[in-house]
Amino acid sequence: MTKVVYKSYNPNDNLLLPPCLGDYLPQNHPSRVVSAIIDRLDISEIEAGYKGGGTSSYNPRMLLKVIVYAYLNNVYSGRHMERLLVENIAYMWLSGMQAPDFRTINIFRSKRLAGVFDKLFTQVVLLLSDEGLVSLKVQYIDGTKIESVANKYTFVWKGSTEKNKAKLEANVKTVLEAAERALAIESAEDQQELTAEEMAARADRILNKMDEDGISDKKLRKAVEKVKSENAPKMKEYEDKLDTLGDRNSYSKTDPDATFMRMKEDAMNNGQTKPGYNVQISTENQFITNYGIFWRPTDQGTLIPYITSFSDRYGFQSDEICADSGYGSEQNYAHLFGIGVTPYVKYNMFHADDKRYRRKNPFLVHNLYYNAEENYYVCPMGQHIEHIGDERTKSDLGYVSTISKYRAQDCTGCPLRCMCYKGTARQRTIEVNHQNNAFRAEAKRLLTSEKGLYHRSMRPIEPEAVFGDIKFNHGFKRFRLKSNAKVSVEFGLVALAHNLRKYIALGAPGHSLAAGSCL
Repeated sequence: MTKVVYKSYNPNDNLLLPPCLGDYLPQNHPSRVVSAIIDRLDISEIEAGYKGGGTSSYNPRMLLKVIVYAYLNNVYSGRHMERLLVENIAYMWLSGMQAPDFRTINIFRSKRLAGVFDKLFTQVVLLLSDEGLVSLKVQYIDGTKIESVANKYTFVWKGSTEKNKAKLEANVKTVLEAAERALAIESAEDQQELTAEEMAARADRILNKMDEDGISDKKLRKAVEKVKSENAPKMKEYEDKLDTLGDRNSYSKTDPDATFMRMKEDAMNNGQTKPGYNVQISTENQFITNYGIFWRPTDQGTLIPYITSFSDRYGFQSDEICADSGYGSEQNYAHLFGIGVTPYVKYNMFHADDKRYRRKNPFLVHNLYYNAEENYYVCPMGQHIEHIGDERTKSDLGYVSTISKYRAQDCTGCPLRCMCYKGTARQRTIEVNHQNNAFRAEAKRLLTSEKGLYHRSMRPIEPEAVFGDIKFNHGFKRFRLKSNAKVSVEFGLVALAHNLRKYIALGAPGHSLAAGSCL
């Protein structure tokens, strides 16, 4: 039988020369690309945050490389990064054999990068643009909701807070006014709202008056003291909650920037609202070119500030925007057309308008004959539906629309009345938003053009595919940091990691992958 020969094995064997970690990494290793790209970035704003003095600090460029490479490999925990820095050759090479602990990593990520990471992300996208991978002339926009790390049972609702505040205010007014009448103190009965400070001040005035006059009404004194010691602080609590809420309908006590919204990825599958953020992204060639964090659960109200952030980021606006019907509103169309952007943006009835039941129904408003010169409609029986006036309506975003109203002369006895409209009114009344109809007509023309059909075919494989890759392939379904500023940094790292991952998959054109070799 042939003798088996094993290779020499001694895990404690000493090397003649100290090794170079770079020699153990392949020339096309992703860590080399991360290092090469971050070496080209201007990090002066991060460096400006260091005060100096005391002990030496870890190099911010090294920490940035480690964190970005960790996100590239689906590692989002500071403790996990700390462990990899002493176990994984790629991390050891990136850090130069330094081993910052998880506290240093987390402080750098949440505090040092807050407010400055946007510019780092922008620099990387501009590098991609220089290499011809993105043009920044088109944005495919979509949004998704990502759950906050906040406790899902620590919610504050605006409606409930306002209701309890009004109830408390009414009860306190009753107590104070009764006490003031009993003591013949002039009261501000015409006061509309009673703040916490005013409650305490009026209670003090009543108690002082009782002491001066020697009044020993225990029941009255106890009621007024309760206003000062319990009701006034509770009112201050309600006031603070409403200040935190602002225009929102809810927030979490453990992450006040998070708003309660329904999540598509509901682990409990019970449809409960959970604290989270509405994340918006723009993509081109599946590279993320812009991102934004919003508290509004719906996409419609985020579009204008979001595309404004794109122009703030790059100093110019893209020529074309493609988005789904969640963004199609009169306000958004008016803004996009107003700034010269071509909007390939659907509206909520875009597909329904092509259905037979809507195209063939002669009684629907958009199928009635309209005389634009004399401003009247004609019903299927030939009766004029005359213009009777306009009214202005304001949306919850503050946008003012003009609604034109039209009314027929008399529909009594019309044989088609049962098919035309329902109700007991003698004549049919219709409401029309001509401005919105004009925007929708132009949007439909753009969307059904050759270029519009191309953009519509690309949109599902642009932002939707990117979100799917981030959430399901790389497991990022929940933020780990709190507050809008820190969450923005966290998703910025996710977006940057996605771009670098795709860049590496394309072969990292334009970069020398041999950076860091000892040869």
